[in-house]
Amino acid sequence: MKPIQLFDMESSTYTYVLFDQTSREAVIIDPVDTQVERDLATLREYGLKLVWTIETHAHADHITSAAQLTELTGARTAAPAGCGIGTAGVQLQHGDTLRFGNESLTALHTPGHTAGSMCFVWRDHVLTGDTLLINGCGRTDFQSGSPVDMYNSLTQVLFALPDDTTVWPGHDYQGRTHSSIGHEKAHNARVAGKSEAEFVAIMGALQLPKPKRIDEAVPANLTSGMRHDVDGALLLVPRPQTAYAGDVSPQLAWQWVQAGEAVMVDVRTDAEREWVGFVPGALPLAWKQWPGMAMNPGFDAQLQAAAAGKKVVLLCRSGVRSIAAAKRATELGLEAYNILEGFEGDPDANAQRGRRGGWRLQGLPWRQN
Repeated sequence: MKPIQLFDMESSTYTYVLFDQTSREAVIIDPVDTQVERDLATLREYGLKLVWTIETHAHADHITSAAQLTELTGARTAAPAGCGIGTAGVQLQHGDTLRFGNESLTALHTPGHTAGSMCFVWRDHVLTGDTLLINGCGRTDFQSGSPVDMYNSLTQVLFALPDDTTVWPGHDYQGRTHSSIGHEKAHNARVAGKSEAEFVAIMGALQLPKPKRIDEAVPANLTSGMRHDVDGALLLVPRPQTAYAGDVSPQLAWQWVQAGEAVMVDVRTDAEREWVGFVPGALPLAWKQWPGMAMNPGFDAQLQAAAAGKKVVLLCRSGVRSIAAAKRATELGLEAYNILEGFEGDPDANAQRGRRGGWRLQGLPWRQN
């Protein structure tokens, strides 16, 4: 049995899905935000229930879809403790294991590309992220990188694995899919047969260009790829989208509702509304359409009945489900908008407002339950 290997052309990133054949529980490693639909389709195709989203490090060349996948599937997040990904539910240390069904994944701390980078051993496979690549390794010249640490991670940690261990890298730019520990020990151009000093000199001479998306990707990846629509509160007109009518700020959505132009729909679960708080006047209509969960059978009919010729503005906790629901509403012929930022409760019992997105609005009827 081998991992399901998926490829993102834009960033040359490999994403991996591993699963237990009996329980169908699965993990995904290094998912990409623009490939959510592909990854959900893969889970459906194999009949899998996603239980973990896992990062090898905080990426500089793409944004993770971890936050989206956890909200859409109910999975948990895990990331290396040394990477500063504070939103990850489990902060992994060297030697930690993650279980999925009867299978387990073991974390190896392999600093060098970043200080917190990890690789993951599963059966006779190792998923190496940006540490060990085919005939190469990850760069070490930025983001807490260290060529000395990389050399030790390669020679003392990864090359200590059995030679027949299959290597599944986080990237490849020449169409290669996998290698082996034995092959890399013997033939890797950067490290095979090299002393530490020689390796450090090789890495120092690379002079690689700065990743194009680093300024955008790293901050987003430190929060599991969560949306950061910081201008949402200032958005006075809808922001058009291709698969639904557009994104709107909470203020604009409420103006429409007050004017009788729109109906507001809350697609969070009943449990979330009980715990976090209700949005008075919003239709509670949970969005349930992901692998392992049945679609809410009355969603389409209730949504169409509620719209009654009006716009539909949808909200959820972070904006993931409300976007999915807006796309579905559009398929039903409705003019549907996603409310930016998402809605999260405030622990202050005197107010109810979105924490991260800034639903800090005066005069709006968000309240504690």
